[in-house]
Amino acid sequence: MRRGGAATRPDPAPLPSPRRVALGATGPEDVVFDREGRVLTGVDDGRVLRIVLPGARRPATIEQVGHTHGRPLGLELLPDGRLLVCDAHRGLLRLDPEGNRSAEVLADSVAGSPLRFCSNAVAATDGTIYFTVSSRRHGLDDWLSDILEHEPTGLLVRLSPGGEPQVLLDGLQFANGVALAPDESYVMVAETGACRLTRLWLSGPGAGRKDTLADALPGLPDNVSSSPGGGFWVALAAPRTPPARWLHRAPARARRAVAAAARRLPDPPPSGARVIEVDAEGRVLRELRGGRRRFGMTTSVAEREERLVMGSLVENAIAWCELPAAR
Repeated sequence: MRRGGAATRPDPAPLPSPRRVALGATGPEDVVFDREGRVLTGVDDGRVLRIVLPGARRPATIEQVGHTHGRPLGLELLPDGRLLVCDAHRGLLRLDPEGNRSAEVLADSVAGSPLRFCSNAVAATDGTIYFTVSSRRHGLDDWLSDILEHEPTGLLVRLSPGGEPQVLLDGLQFANGVALAPDESYVMVAETGACRLTRLWLSGPGAGRKDTLADALPGLPDNVSSSPGGGFWVALAAPRTPPARWLHRAPARARRAVAAAARRLPDPPPSGARVIEVDAEGRVLRELRGGRRRFGMTTSVAEREERLVMGSLVENAIAWCELPAAR
C-alpha cells in the first residue's frame, strides 16, 4: 500500500492581504460555498449565516439561515441544498437554509456515548456521511488541552442512510477536517495533533486499510475542502513548533502538567493565516502565509472562481482574497 509523506515542498508564498467581512459574532470556524457562490458559516452564538461577498459596486450582505441552539462547527452542503452541521454540543445536525431552518438531529451518540465535539463532515454520492469527533476527553472550550496532552481519543465515524453511527477509526490525534477523494476511493482525516493527513481506503484492493496521505505538515491541519484541481485545501490553525514536537515526545505526566498550567494562562496570540494545497496523492503543491494582524488562526479555507475564503475560531469575521497564481 502506498504511503504518502513529507516530500519536498515548495517554498511558502505570501498570501494576499485578506479582506474581512465582519459578522457581529465570533468564531466562523468553517466556511463553505453554496451553489450560487454564497458563503455559509456558523458562529459561537449558534447562528448559521449566509454571506454574499462584496462586489465592485456592492457591499457584503449577511443573513441568518438557521440556528442550532448549540455551537456549529464544520459544515457540508448536500446535493439537495440542505446543510450538514457538526455541532460541538448537540452532534450531527441537518437544516434547510431555504425552508424549515430548524436543525434536525441525525446523530447525538456514538458507540454508546453522547456525541460531543462533533467536528466536521463530508457526504458521499450514495448518501453516506463521514464525520469526525475531535476528542472524547475534552470539549471545544478546552481544545488546547487535548493538543498538549496528546492523547489519541479522536474518531472517524460513518453514518449510512437509515443506519446507526459506526466508528471506522479510533485513536486519532484530534480528528478534525474530513474529505473524500475525487473518486471516493478513500476518506481523508486531518489529525490536528499529529500534523498529518490520514487516509482510510473505501474501495479497491486496500479497502478497509489505513495509511498516511501526508505527514510532517508545516502546521496544525484543521478543516479541509476539495480544490478544483482534484486535491485539497488544508487550513493550518497554527505553525508546527519545536517545543510542541518536544512535548509530544515527553512522558504523559509531563504533557498533562503542561496542559494544566496552560489552562491558567491567557490564550496565546493567534498565528497568521496559513493554508496549503495538496494533491490527491498527498504532495504539497503550495503553501500560502499571511500576517497575523489581518486575520489569525485560520481554521478553514475554500476556493471558488480563483478566490479563497477563510474562517477562524477566534476572529469576528471571515476573510477572502484573490488566489495568487501557482508558481
